[in-house]
Formats: sequence, structure tokens, C-alpha cells
Amino acid sequence: MSCGPRCLEVEAVKGVSLLTEAQYCALQQFGEFDTKTSSWVATPPDVRNLGGALFCDRRYGKVFVYHNGAESC
Repeated sequence: MSCGPRCLEVEAVKGVSLLTEAQYCALQQFGEFDTKTSSWVATPPDVRNLGGALFCDRRYGKVFVYHNGAESC
């Protein structure tokens, strides 16, 4: 998860990273994911610096991108 400092530490240790918004949308071409859940995605630095974070899901046959405070995760 890319929401808090602890999440970023876990990413670094495990050698993984979040999908970007574009990668998340591309993934949805292979199936319908997050129809009942949501996933945090990599958030641009300018949004992160203001305390925000992005997440996505798929509803009604479309992919949606939302924002929330990073502390909410």
C-alpha cells in the first residue's frame, strides 16, 4: 500500500510497488477486478505531499479513481 510510511517500508523490503493508475486500468482489460473491493494505487508526489492518496475499483462496468486522505488506510 502506498498510503503511509509503514506501507512504503513494506514495499521496499518485499521489492514490490503499487500499480499506477494507467497500469490498473490496463489490468482491467484482462478481467473484472475489484468489483466488490478497492485497491490503493501509486499516487503522484504532488498529491501525496498534500496528504492525499488514490484508489481504484470497478463498478457498473467502468473503472473509477477516487481520492482520500493517506491516513485513512
